[in-house]
Amino acid sequence: MDYSHLSYLHLVTVVPAFFIGSYLLVARKGTAKHKALGKIYMVLMLFTAIVSLFMPAQLGASFLNHFGYIHLLSLLTLYAVPAGYFYIKKGNVRGHKRSMIILYCGGLIVAGTFAFMPGRLLHDWIFS
Repeated sequence: MDYSHLSYLHLVTVVPAFFIGSYLLVARKGTAKHKALGKIYMVLMLFTAIVSLFMPAQLGASFLNHFGYIHLLSLLTLYAVPAGYFYIKKGNVRGHKRSMIILYCGGLIVAGTFAFMPGRLLHDWIFS
């Protein structure tokens, strides 16, 4: 699969994850809707993080073949999703909340900000 196909696949998962995650942050917690959307959100975030690991870094230093610093956010996601899941399964609401906020901020806000930087594919698609 080439970079553009991976980019489209990444966008197809990260865009709904952004909107679902935004909703989950402001909506009432613990409801059936929250739990159902939370599961969808976690699957989307895991999938998008895995896809991103196959996408070579385009800017900045690369290490270990094609990985760049932005891939650290993918690793953060791969840690935060199961951590948040297991926290809530054990009744640790505080740990779950912390994991989900870190996931949203790091995995979506910070990574999304980098994605719109000049020289990045998403920036070129939107602004050129």
